Amino acid sequence: MSKTVYRATARNFAAETENRIHSDEVAAQFGFSGALVPGAAVFGHMTHALVDTLGPGWLAGHSAELSLLKPAYDGDELSIELTSNGIEHEVLCQARGLLLARLRSRRKRVDEDFPLEVPKEPGVAAVSERPEIHWDNVEVGVPFPAWTWTPDAVANADAAAQVDDDLPCYRAGLLHPHAILGAANRAFTRRYVLPAWIHVGSVIRFHRPVFVGDEIRVHTVPARKWRKKNYEFVDLDIAFWVTGGVATEIKHTSIFHVIR
Repeated sequence: MSKTVYRATARNFAAETENRIHSDEVAAQFGFSGALVPGAAVFGHMTHALVDTLGPGWLAGHSAELSLLKPAYDGDELSIELTSNGIEHEVLCQARGLLLARLRSRRKRVDEDFPLEVPKEPGVAAVSERPEIHWDNVEVGVPFPAWTWTPDAVANADAAAQVDDDLPCYRAGLLHPHAILGAANRAFTRRYVLPAWIHVGSVIRFHRPVFVGDEIRVHTVPARKWRKKNYEFVDLDIAFWVTGGVATEIKHTSIFHVIR
């Protein structure tokens, strides 16, 4: 069993985005002490430990189960601890004496299919406008309009820089995991106006690496919605299709509404 500790500083680069949970004022209304750092960025910091240790092959044939437990705030000094037995890997992200996030990862077995229930067809025509999200217009099983994403080198460099990741594989064109999970967020925000929402976890299957310049067809379908206490949740099943096959699958879980 090996253990490695990394250090990083969390930064809120999303303060001007539509999601006002990344602003101090709105975050305070929900009981937080400051604007939330995006969960995709916390994930990006945590993946540095895995790719640095296991190599770029981690982004092909591995799973990643991310749980975002507590918010990260701008300026938090993150302690990121990787524990590995060579087959299964766990990354813990801590700050302020709290466990903020846990990431569990393992390699696909030879005899394992490994897929989520990935959406294959867009299902509906493109929407002319985005409605503000509410319980009744989240339709489980009804796919969102598919869209195409072709990441470029500038955007990939920005995604790496925002999480202070200087590994050479990303400069060589491998798409950063921060950019991948950020695209899952965009799959949600392209469909709805989301004034304040919180990403709480993701299950990711990396089947093969994705690179700058790849034409990625993004298919998304709400798989489940539920209420717990005063929160309304949704699971989105998202598939990145590249040249006819699924490169990445994501089950993306978010709180999309707080009932007051």
